[in-house]
Amino acid sequence: MALYGAAAAVLEGLERGAGGVKALVFQSRFPLYALVSETLRYSAVLEELLAGAALLRAEKKLSPQLAKVLVYDLLFGKGLKCGGRWKALARRHRARLEAELARLKVRRKVSRNEELLAPAQAGGPGASQVPRYVRVNTLKTCVDDVIEFFKREGYCYLGKAASVEELRSLSGKKFLLDLHLPELLVFPPQTDFHDNVLYTSGHIILQDKASCLPAFLLSPAAGAHVIDACAAPGNKTSQLAAILENRGQIFAFDVDTKRLATMSTMLTRAGVTGFQLAQQDFLTVDPGDPKYSKVAYILLDPSCSGSGMVNRVPVAEAAPSAERLQALAGFQRKVLSHGLSFPALRRLVYSTCSLHREENEDVVGAVLQEWGSAFRLVDAFPGWPCRGLAAFPGAESCLRASAADTLTQGFFVAVLERRGDGAAACRSLPAAAGDSPQHGEGTEPGAAPKKRRRKKQRKVCAALPGNCRCSKQRRSGGKQVK
Repeated sequence: MALYGAAAAVLEGLERGAGGVKALVFQSRFPLYALVSETLRYSAVLEELLAGAALLRAEKKLSPQLAKVLVYDLLFGKGLKCGGRWKALARRHRARLEAELARLKVRRKVSRNEELLAPAQAGGPGASQVPRYVRVNTLKTCVDDVIEFFKREGYCYLGKAASVEELRSLSGKKFLLDLHLPELLVFPPQTDFHDNVLYTSGHIILQDKASCLPAFLLSPAAGAHVIDACAAPGNKTSQLAAILENRGQIFAFDVDTKRLATMSTMLTRAGVTGFQLAQQDFLTVDPGDPKYSKVAYILLDPSCSGSGMVNRVPVAEAAPSAERLQALAGFQRKVLSHGLSFPALRRLVYSTCSLHREENEDVVGAVLQEWGSAFRLVDAFPGWPCRGLAAFPGAESCLRASAADTLTQGFFVAVLERRGDGAAACRSLPAAAGDSPQHGEGTEPGAAPKKRRRKKQRKVCAALPGNCRCSKQRRSGGKQVK
């Protein structure tokens, strides 16, 4: 009951304009994003079913939002998970709701639930085109084992993608290895792994490809000290820990207590060690504190307008006003400049999920000008197709992403490095996955990977997450990472 009540509260918050979907979901202690986004996607259909079945007239104490969530999971989801009176109520009306759904399909002359959705919800540009990206958590397993696990689950592995168009054509139970990021698997849009054992055990992370870019490009060396300045919900933090191989130290900051609590649970499930969470505004962190004297890498993903967030949630949010953008950009310039003031800093990655130049190129350009020749903008990921807008000389070194061009969330990434002796020991930027052979490259679709083939007697450890030790032993010198 609590799960559905929390999801209904998110829907109510959206109607009141209390925040965006992700912000409201993060305030809850439940993993609600998939349930809320799918309920929103079917919202018009659910309203028609509720009206036809007269459910709200029959059940006076049932709110429209709670009714939508319950009926979605009853008819379109994986079945009601709750107990108590709400489950009994929904089941009491099940026959009438199923009959109304059947009549609606007849009226619309369709046979599948998905065909009831409007084009903008079912197959239009933006959200519905973005694949389901699955990052393999190498703290607990390895890519080959996860591929074998999904093949055992009935999925067909097609090898490594050669182009974005291959990702666009995915359907059914087919999946690919991403062409840019070596630990990212790509499945068709709307594939749901929230109940999959690999997700619930922390062996895989459901993270958009564009969101993987900042930590990938920061590329801290194992053993380094790193700051994740605006860390919640923790996907990027867990990715940093995997890159660090759980060696070194991550200092993660966020101002929201609930988000940090959720993040702590997520990091523990992912097997992350060597991190310190602090409920603190990053702007109040003292760069001169001896605790941070070895911090050489900073990942900075500050609050932004979120205008690039298009994935899976068919809710049109109003464009931010000029005043709102100006206020955000002022905060972003301040926090970026603060990040550059850490004395041992070698590399900083600045990213937003915004499409607005004011929050992206304009911020980076202004801060670089403020710092003179102390830092330079790195030409990151030359093979990435979308570059920064020509806001200042060299802005094309920045990266942009969008649903239309890269099949991802809308994103912006800039990599800044200190010039001179302070950057001498800085680890070089990583190469794209396409620069070297990866997991089954050159094999027929569905064939087992030839590289790093294990002996026949070894079981696929990803099939039993609790027993998966291959990656742990490799990364901890043979000792199991707790």
